[in-house]
Amino acid sequence: MNVMWEAKGVSKSFTLRGSRVDALHEVDFQVPAGEVTALVGHSGSGKSTLLNVLGLLTPPDSGRVLVDGVDTTGLADAELSRLRGERLGFVFQAYNLLPQHSALRNVVLPYRGPYRAGLERARHLLDRVGLASRAGHRPGELSGGEQQRVALARALVNEPSVILADEPTGNLDTESEQLLLALFRELAAEGRAVVIVTHNKGVSAMADSVHTMDKGRFTLPSLISEAEGDPSL
Repeated sequence: MNVMWEAKGVSKSFTLRGSRVDALHEVDFQVPAGEVTALVGHSGSGKSTLLNVLGLLTPPDSGRVLVDGVDTTGLADAELSRLRGERLGFVFQAYNLLPQHSALRNVVLPYRGPYRAGLERARHLLDRVGLASRAGHRPGELSGGEQQRVALARALVNEPSVILADEPTGNLDTESEQLLLALFRELAAEGRAVVIVTHNKGVSAMADSVHTMDKGRFTLPSLISEAEGDPSL
């Protein structure tokens, strides 16, 4: 198994209304290339916190995040930003598109190269997600499913090797959901690693592996099948 990204012994806590919240407890997690991995569990189980730690957005209190076997602990903000920009693509439930810009402009904004090359790349990606004819439309002129596909195109503009998605189907109808999941499967087939935080059983059903979290830890293997059968997940 080719592991691109790895968390080793990661712990993270927060202070909420004066009380300590332990979000992650010495979590070990590997992100394999060429697979879709689903993280499931009830709200507050630590799924999104783990995704943020893996995405180098939130530093762990203890433990390490490895990129291609290299420890990222202690790296300067500029180096962490470079790794995020070059290696990671983020997709969120809320789309996070800039409302004043067209779909094309939203996709090209994060591009880390010459602008003309970025425009060509952005047009190609919009075509790939089925939105070439909507390139000039602003987010308010697009459906929720179309906005999420624009967000996925934006996540791919720097050709990342790892895609991190936090509840990407949460606001989508069934047809839009199926289109997005098919695109995630295509990305994994190309050798990328895809990690999806989800409550959606349709997402976990299409994943190559499913990991269930509870109270900041992964559940025992014997409990995973029970958790997957819980309609609340």
